[in-house]
Amino acid sequence: MRTSTRRSHRVMALAAVAALTTGLLAGCAEDSDDGSSNSDGGSGGGKTTLTVGTFGVFGYKQAGLYDEYMKQNPDITIKENVTTKTEVYWPKTLTRLQAGSGVDDIQAIEVGNVTEAVQTQADRFVDLGKDVDKSQWLDWKTAQATTKDGKTIGLGTDIGPMAICYRKDLFKKAGLETDRTKLAEQWKGDWSKFVGVGKDYMKKAPSGTKFVDSASSVYNAALGGESERYYDKDGNVIWDKSSGVKKAWDASMEVATSNMSAKLKQFEDPWNKALSNASFATVACPAWMIGYIQEKSGDSGKGNWDVAAAPTASNWGGSFIGVPTAGKHQKEAVKLAKWLTDPKQQAKVFAKQASFPSTPSAYSSLKPLAATTAFFSDAPITQIFSDSAKTIPTQVFGIKDQPIGTAVTDVGILQVEQKGKTPDQGWDAAKNEIKDVLGQ
Repeated sequence: MRTSTRRSHRVMALAAVAALTTGLLAGCAEDSDDGSSNSDGGSGGGKTTLTVGTFGVFGYKQAGLYDEYMKQNPDITIKENVTTKTEVYWPKTLTRLQAGSGVDDIQAIEVGNVTEAVQTQADRFVDLGKDVDKSQWLDWKTAQATTKDGKTIGLGTDIGPMAICYRKDLFKKAGLETDRTKLAEQWKGDWSKFVGVGKDYMKKAPSGTKFVDSASSVYNAALGGESERYYDKDGNVIWDKSSGVKKAWDASMEVATSNMSAKLKQFEDPWNKALSNASFATVACPAWMIGYIQEKSGDSGKGNWDVAAAPTASNWGGSFIGVPTAGKHQKEAVKLAKWLTDPKQQAKVFAKQASFPSTPSAYSSLKPLAATTAFFSDAPITQIFSDSAKTIPTQVFGIKDQPIGTAVTDVGILQVEQKGKTPDQGWDAAKNEIKDVLGQ
């Protein structure tokens, strides 16, 4: 997950079934929480060993892509080195890039870190824009990984188009609309309308349940639909003046100061348990979270979960893969990176775990697993996420985008939601934390 937090991710983020984003999800292949690569990067048995450094669950192994590639290229062995969280993975990767040693042949880059990579590490990555058709990817996706002089340091993997996943059984018990199309109309165009539905839910909420998992999830989802975030196009920090941040903050504060939040931090054990116990009725749901919800809710969730369009077209999470110049097998790594991000391969990852492609040509062929479709009440998942992906605004990211966002959610919003502080006090707490992040 690349989400964020793949939360990351991926970021954006990512556990045993879900991808990428937020970079927040748990990895499942050769997991290394300290971010260290456990590969030798060399050759064995006459084969070239290519190492792929990722965070969370990118889905390549799960979708059988590594095995497929090795079958097609018998002289190649692929070894994936996974770190659970992008906030651990990226600092370690930066250190290795700067040292010029210890890197993997392919390194994943979460969207919250890609601007830092573009602006400060571009000379440490191979230009992947050569000999590829850039029109395969969404324009805004490729632009995020391209320098001002046209060097593309990463190829787009997934993105995080937004929807609302909701428990229609809990909605029914609360006396609310359960039809996905009618629900989407109720909150269309404004996250405050979504919060309004939450207020109605809490009037007759089933015992022990809340409307949302957390105020932070509402904040991230709302901000993902705004073109103005923490930086302006010239690279200036504007988070405290940003209209997009203000809208997202205001929506999150409506949640944090009410009784509608379960006050849970996403992807931690209490949140996982709440999913399985149906303790909250909705979650702002990037495509990469579909598999995660299915995994953690278990059999009791089948047919009770549904998916509706989000209030605004929004993106939360997504990632890239790049090839460090310090890698020992650049030519072979470039070939693999291009293959992994080809539309056909992205469609295969989607079929396995709903990691949504950044390549529009794949959209017409996307087929979620029958079990996933059934789990989410036969919702037209592909159509909902495709419609969102095509209308997401171009967003400006900055070098410290991810830590600024973490300061807002894990310090500012948390102060209000869990510690009873006022919105002004929460804002000030975030501001002080961001000053530290920026070295001010």
